[in-house]
Amino acid sequence: MSSFDNPRLIADIGGTYARFALEASPGEFSHSASLRCADYSDFHAAVSAYLDGLGGAHIEHAAIAIANPVEGDQVRMTNYHWQFSIEEMRQRLGLDTLVVVNDFTALAMAIPRLGPGELHQIGGGEARRQSVVGVLGSGSGLGVSGLIPAGDAWISLGSEGGHTSFAPRDERELAILRFAWRQFDHVSFERLVSGPGLELIYRALADRAGEAAKPLSAPDITQAALDGRDAVCAEALEVFCALLGTAAANLAVTLGALGGIYIGGGIVPRLGEYFARSPFRSRFEDKGRFSSYVAGIPTFVITAENATFKGASAILESQLKSLHSSAGAAILGQIRRARSELSPAELRVAEHVLAHPRDVLNAPIADIARAAQVSQPTVIRFCRSLGCEGLSDFKLRLASGLTGTVPVTHTQVNMDDSMVELGAKVLGNTASAILQVRSQLNREMIDRAIQLMLQAGRIEFYAAGHYGVVAQDAQFKFLRFGVSCAAYTDPRLQQLAADVLRPGDVAVVISSSGRLPQLMDVVERAHARGATVIAITASQSPLARKADAALIIDHVEDVSTHLPMVSRILHLLVIDILAVGVALRRNPEAMQLMDDDDKAALEQQRDAGARRAAPGVGVAAPLARLTSHTR
Repeated sequence: MSSFDNPRLIADIGGTYARFALEASPGEFSHSASLRCADYSDFHAAVSAYLDGLGGAHIEHAAIAIANPVEGDQVRMTNYHWQFSIEEMRQRLGLDTLVVVNDFTALAMAIPRLGPGELHQIGGGEARRQSVVGVLGSGSGLGVSGLIPAGDAWISLGSEGGHTSFAPRDERELAILRFAWRQFDHVSFERLVSGPGLELIYRALADRAGEAAKPLSAPDITQAALDGRDAVCAEALEVFCALLGTAAANLAVTLGALGGIYIGGGIVPRLGEYFARSPFRSRFEDKGRFSSYVAGIPTFVITAENATFKGASAILESQLKSLHSSAGAAILGQIRRARSELSPAELRVAEHVLAHPRDVLNAPIADIARAAQVSQPTVIRFCRSLGCEGLSDFKLRLASGLTGTVPVTHTQVNMDDSMVELGAKVLGNTASAILQVRSQLNREMIDRAIQLMLQAGRIEFYAAGHYGVVAQDAQFKFLRFGVSCAAYTDPRLQQLAADVLRPGDVAVVISSSGRLPQLMDVVERAHARGATVIAITASQSPLARKADAALIIDHVEDVSTHLPMVSRILHLLVIDILAVGVALRRNPEAMQLMDDDDKAALEQQRDAGARRAAPGVGVAAPLARLTSHTR
């Protein structure tokens, strides 16, 4: 089994302990350490403490399994106070790649890699090959996940199934529910089938028995029950196992988990043979009309010590293979093959790119030139020697593989968001919308619109309401180019202006919905006068169908409830695309007249624009709720 070039950091972060290990070769973990979360102020402090104890080991890639749903860049633990930005953490730790995934998603991905000696079957049933698998386990909370077969691979489910509502099975459990209601409005399975839940069950049963509950922790209750030293503790552990059986059966019928139910976490694997004798399996099969159905589903306790590590490692390996097998890796191969043909200065750029491809992805041209000890024009010549138009084009080709795809998501702003969270959500939503529009741009339609503008005797911009500022911005930009143009936002002025358009003039109509009667009237009048219409609007709208060229923006905001924010930015960006296109084609000689330093400066300016247009380095993968950040 081959070793990695550098050891990888693997971690399993729970609400009580943070476990770390190094993986020097696939499945081989060393330097294991378990740190108490309470001893460290935040996640970075715990990771740094572990790494400091390794004596300077060089780590490039890391995978973190954490007891928390993971969506996007911000991580906030449910059962502990730690929270962090994945990308900020990657940078602070000096990592090339940082993958963060829900801990039970990682545990689920480990199951296909576990051997018979790492599982202990409880009860009967036989797993069906290539069938859905369910995973759950108790620790600081109740983790739930699953696996869906997909050809030769598996898709893991990111689930918060532990928060499903608890339903009592008998009078004793009803008494426990009533006791829990004194503290919680909503009692989920996690409130009871977890470490804190075992403590709650114990207090409820002591209250039911009319006894004073002792200040016992979950491990204390478990040990007292196993030793037979306390009757209430023994009853609490019995109820705990029964409730876990109900939760497991619910998961089995919900997923159709004919591949089996696998139980991990920090509590059950430590119960040993007691768990096999407990009410777990009998309660699992107590499913009324579906008792025979669940009786055929096997249940296993995961006894492997490093199961979560194995799953997190598998996810990290999958991400790295995906990155290295894509277009970004292809251009790196092209660089390796071209080294013998490069000048000494260009070769220094090539070696820097090969050694630090993710650094190059985010660095401006000045930083790249400084790191390679060459001039900025040399960086541009290097890019063009590979068939790229310049540094920006080179980065796009590199980024297509090294950063994967940025997930297009919208995160709801909530009343209890902090100002930092609010800012991150607004910027994140805008960035996602920009990336979505970028993927939908039609190059032929942009070329057609620019050509029509170049041939126009006059350009007029028409918009209504909140989009009037877009028309006014367009007027300002095109007037600076010396183009005869005007912007109209008043309905009456729009009619009058459209009635004096001439053949060869262009009317640019800007509308988010593409359905406003006053703007549709402008289109009719413009066509009647022989003018051409360019629309910036939604697809399949009446305006898009009637325009001579339509630039599509499918981002809908309800203007009846709030001002359009993101969609106006998208419309402004399309105006920028048209303005830059017209400017470059009106004066193509300007590029030829530039010296190398001027061209380098222009490339740097474009590069800065490219970085603004493509923020974020999250990777969307088939692995549910996985976030991966790379340099």
